[in-house]
Amino acid sequence: MGKRLDGRVVIITGGARGMGAEEAELFRSEGAQVLIADVDEDGGRRVADRLGEGVAFQRLDVGDPAGWEAVVQTALDRFGKLDALVNNAGVYRRASLQETTPEIYEHHHRVNQLGVFLGLQAAMGPMRDGGGGAIVNVSSISGIRAFPDQAAYAMTKWAVRGLTKNAAVDLAPWGIRVNSLHPGFTDTEMIQENTPELNQAAIDGAPLRRAGQVGELARAALYLVSDESSFMTGSELVCDGGLTL
Repeated sequence: MGKRLDGRVVIITGGARGMGAEEAELFRSEGAQVLIADVDEDGGRRVADRLGEGVAFQRLDVGDPAGWEAVVQTALDRFGKLDALVNNAGVYRRASLQETTPEIYEHHHRVNQLGVFLGLQAAMGPMRDGGGGAIVNVSSISGIRAFPDQAAYAMTKWAVRGLTKNAAVDLAPWGIRVNSLHPGFTDTEMIQENTPELNQAAIDGAPLRRAGQVGELARAALYLVSDESSFMTGSELVCDGGLTL
């Protein structure tokens, strides 16, 4: 029996650490060739070097259209095609609506929202030419329900949720599936932005009574990229220990 991503070529943004790095390792173990894209050059190269043959790295500012064109072209030049994209890159800075400055909003918008939009546009042509593909946009449970002090972050994650559904409709005629993944409180550097009290409250409020692990989120992303989810598009996969219940 073959591996779930045998012969697939996948771009993963934000792949230098955390969930993105875990996805790169898991996808490679399932037979994919992976291009890691991140602004963190040292971290991205370390992950690519550790994973070895079949994994490459290229620097990408996801808010830069030219950067996206270059990353997609690198995937085509290096691996010959593009089958999947995981729009994983994201930023998070806690601030209430009262405290959110235009600069804080613009930073979240550029990475979390514009980056996903540009990724969809850059990837759809090669996927169309290849007969289809799968795109996973990483949103958040903050794109499903409200939490305090997340004004800019929540705006962008709700936008990703809506964009995913529209992209799913627009790209379906080309055989391109687009789904969103909604992690809950996950044990990564991102939740260190929160107070320990807030993180503990989230853990206590989830029926499973713990934070998520990056491997669990990576396996959810793998499911959405693989043929196991072949009849899913425009869907929201929530992976949060039951917190949104």
